[in-house]
Amino acid sequence: MEHLLERLGRWFAGSKTKWITVAVWIVLVGALSAIWPGVNEKEDNNAANLEASMPSIQAQQLAEQEFPSDSGIPALLVWQRNTGLTEQDFGSLQQLAAWLTDHPLTGQEGVPPFHQMPLPVLQKLASEDGTAFVLPLFFSKEADTDTLEAGMKQIRERSAEIFGADPFAVSIGDREDLSARVSGPAGISINAVGLFSSADVSLLIATVLLVLVLLLLIYRSPILAMIPLIGVGFAYGAASPILGKMADMGWITVDSQGISIMTVLLFGAGTDYCLFMISRFRQVLGVERDKTKALVRTFKDSAGAVAMSGFTVVIALLALLFAKYGAVHRFAVPFSLSILIMGAASLTLVPALLAIFGRGSFYPFVPRTPEMIAERARKKGKPVPAISPAAAKQQGGLIGRAVTRRPCLIIAITVIFLGACALNATRIKYTVDLLSTFPESSPSREGFAVIGDKFTPGELAPIKLMVNTEGKDVPLKETFSALAYVSKVSEAAEGSGNPDIKAIDIELNLNPYSNEAMALLPELRETAERMLRTAGITAPEEQVWISGQTATQYDTELTNQRDTALIIPIVIGLIALLLLLYLRSVVAMLYLVLTVVLSYFSALGLGWFVIHDLMGTAAIQGLIPLYAFAFLVALGEDYNIFMISSIWRKSRTMPLKQAIRDGVTETGGVITSAGLILAGTFAVLATLPIQALVQFGIISAIGILLDTFIVRPFLVPSITMVLGRFSFWPGRGPKRKRAEQAEPYSAS
Repeated sequence: MEHLLERLGRWFAGSKTKWITVAVWIVLVGALSAIWPGVNEKEDNNAANLEASMPSIQAQQLAEQEFPSDSGIPALLVWQRNTGLTEQDFGSLQQLAAWLTDHPLTGQEGVPPFHQMPLPVLQKLASEDGTAFVLPLFFSKEADTDTLEAGMKQIRERSAEIFGADPFAVSIGDREDLSARVSGPAGISINAVGLFSSADVSLLIATVLLVLVLLLLIYRSPILAMIPLIGVGFAYGAASPILGKMADMGWITVDSQGISIMTVLLFGAGTDYCLFMISRFRQVLGVERDKTKALVRTFKDSAGAVAMSGFTVVIALLALLFAKYGAVHRFAVPFSLSILIMGAASLTLVPALLAIFGRGSFYPFVPRTPEMIAERARKKGKPVPAISPAAAKQQGGLIGRAVTRRPCLIIAITVIFLGACALNATRIKYTVDLLSTFPESSPSREGFAVIGDKFTPGELAPIKLMVNTEGKDVPLKETFSALAYVSKVSEAAEGSGNPDIKAIDIELNLNPYSNEAMALLPELRETAERMLRTAGITAPEEQVWISGQTATQYDTELTNQRDTALIIPIVIGLIALLLLLYLRSVVAMLYLVLTVVLSYFSALGLGWFVIHDLMGTAAIQGLIPLYAFAFLVALGEDYNIFMISSIWRKSRTMPLKQAIRDGVTETGGVITSAGLILAGTFAVLATLPIQALVQFGIISAIGILLDTFIVRPFLVPSITMVLGRFSFWPGRGPKRKRAEQAEPYSAS
């Protein structure tokens, strides 16, 4: 393996082959971008998240079949005038309803005939205080977000003509003027896509600027700062058309949320892989005069750890393919493929660029050997600096000395701290309410607030309950009207294909998107089954169907729980297997995995403290723990792999204690830099207006910082020190080389 790595290193460092490598990447990215569409062009933000076998989806299909007039995507046009709606307002609303009837929008399926109602009857449909009115509009299930948004734009333009001003531009709190908002599933869908779409460009710009600024601050070299960004740029340039083509062929589905997170992951993790090699190159240049030999040695020392780190992340993210929830399943291929391509760029393009720029990569702080420093001083007529062997070969930094002198104390302190943070994770409350992740100023959320205040919140998303009566009379409306948490029940409707199927719409007196509403689903089903059983219907559990947003969220929560319980053990198992194959040590594999898992739960607990106790958020999105686990465990293991590889390599030429001390010191700078950059890129998500991404960004950034500043420099080397050579069990550790083969040490 070392011979193969040396040959590859010579290829990338060769006088001609380094240019060939760069040219291949330019041609590859250029050709792919020219012939295949970019991934952003193939977004599908309306892809289903639940499988067809889920109860809510089956109920939805039955509703579309038996009650087609009630099916579709509802858009609730919420109108409000704080001083009270006027007769002129109601007359204008009738004009709008008439226009929608005569000029149906693309995808429109139905609108209530408000224009045919006498004005006094219409006024009775307003809120009790007469200040608010809801005009429902239904679109077909096939209508995508672009169609919905185009329809709402037409309504807004027509409303401005009818009302004489644009009510959608009026502040909801205005006391005099009429205001309007679009809420309901259609409004929520439009806002969700709009928020993610608007976040793409700003997220990319913010991420690039942050990485560039951090690289300049840490390494103070403009050329060096650009090399990782060039590598990431080429990797994205190759990944985007490949993913776009896969989406075009129907092999995968991508959405704007996934692309946003993929961008952050690519810049954060990609920069890390580049820095792992760049930092080693700088170290070797301090002891090797020939830049070609230095790069070959750098590649031989670092390529294995970089490849293993990247492959760990790829495998962990591919495990998301086992998810049944669509939004999670769709992440697997884009994330893993982009990291795979980034790993390839780190091992090919970046070494070639380092070979081209050589020592100039680090200008103005160019690393030189002691001999080169002395020659430079003599040429300038300055005194030659005295470099003592003791100074040139330091015995490790402060942290390196601490973990080898007081390992048990450090283990105790770090485990107590991480354990206390992890314990706080037991307090976390979760939600699958999409609306709560929007900013309070989002139109759909403002409209929902008006409905909840002036009407009943359940009107926003009624629950449709259907039963097969088998021709028997059942007190459907009476049974559910008696429930304390139900505010309104519609008259029972008869199925168009099967008249034995009856349906009612149930409006709850609480937020239909809340956890409390979802918790009522089993009771609603049980009530329906008991009613059917009393009527003498056999197998009532097979004759009840519940659809609607509340039922969909209930199935979403169950699917999330299933995915989390399945994927977390798979990720742990795959990473453990890779570590075992790479390190050939059961003991090292065990404590490396356990420390990162402990760090993950600590990040959840500390993240909950920030999100809940400091920011006042009541609950976090239910998908975030699974997302964070896949990222944090894989990325956290990257740092462990890079550091432990250094310790393993040094233990070939020195006692293990010194190898730990020097390994911690050697990798400390680069891992700290990489961790700050990776945490910073995830923290960029916290600047977006989407609460789900804010929460994910905060927890991920905290987890990376814990790995960077606690687990990697303190906990892992301290455990290695306590276990000693037992860390290599069942092996005996790397074979010791002869002293004359030992590599010179260069403190970073």
